[in-house]
This record gives sequence, C-alpha cells and structure tokens, in this order.
Amino acid sequence: MTAGTETHSPLFYAHLDMASGATAEIPGGYEERAFYIATGAVEFDGTRYESGRMLVLGLAASRVRALEPSRVMVLGVDSAGERFIHWNFVSSSKEGLAQAASDWQAGRMKLPDADDAEFIPLPDEPAPFRFK
Repeated sequence: MTAGTETHSPLFYAHLDMASGATAEIPGGYEERAFYIATGAVEFDGTRYESGRMLVLGLAASRVRALEPSRVMVLGVDSAGERFIHWNFVSSSKEGLAQAASDWQAGRMKLPDADDAEFIPLPDEPAPFRFK
C-alpha cells in the first residue's frame, strides 16, 4: 500500500501483526531505522525484547522473530538533512526553533481538543541540540 502523502526523503513504515514464531525482514539501506514493540515479545539479534521497547537499528537488513503474538511498528527514513531539537520542537533551522518556542509561549499553537486544559511552560535549556 502506498500513501498519497508528500515526503521529502525516502521512507517506509510497516505495522506488523505477528503470530508466535513468525519472522519479518526489516529492509536495509535507510540511514535511520527502528522498530517499536507495541505488544508481545520478539527476538532480535539473539536477544528477547518485551513490549514498550524501541530499538534503533544500523543500515544492514535485519530480521525480527515473534516469541509470542506481537504487534510491531517498523520504520526507516533517509536523512532529511541537518536538524535542530529544543524540548519538543524539531526544525531544520535555528530560526524555526525560535519561532516555535515563541508561538508556544504566546499560546499560538493549537492543542488537541481532548488535551488542551494544561499548559506546560517551555523549560529553560541550553542552546538547541544539533544532529544530522
């Protein structure tokens, strides 16, 4: 299945409902890959992992095996370029981070309808973290 959403770098996402003993190949070749175990338990690289864990993977193709009925989310993406992070905001520019922080502090961001009763102030943090 392919979504009609525009993307800015190659990516994949898969939702796996795995029966006990089932295996799945996680495609390689993406700069950033991970999987999250929503329910159940899986074996990866000879180690058992329980629900609630996210594993960040290297570039090579990988295989995961369900040790019991499991629901696993798998994703990968090629880098969209340099990014900066500050608190809950991520941007490709420091200016974008400053604007997001200003909008948050001024109450200009739309909060989810079911979760808009509490305002959490922007924490005092050192300069934004930079990563590629």
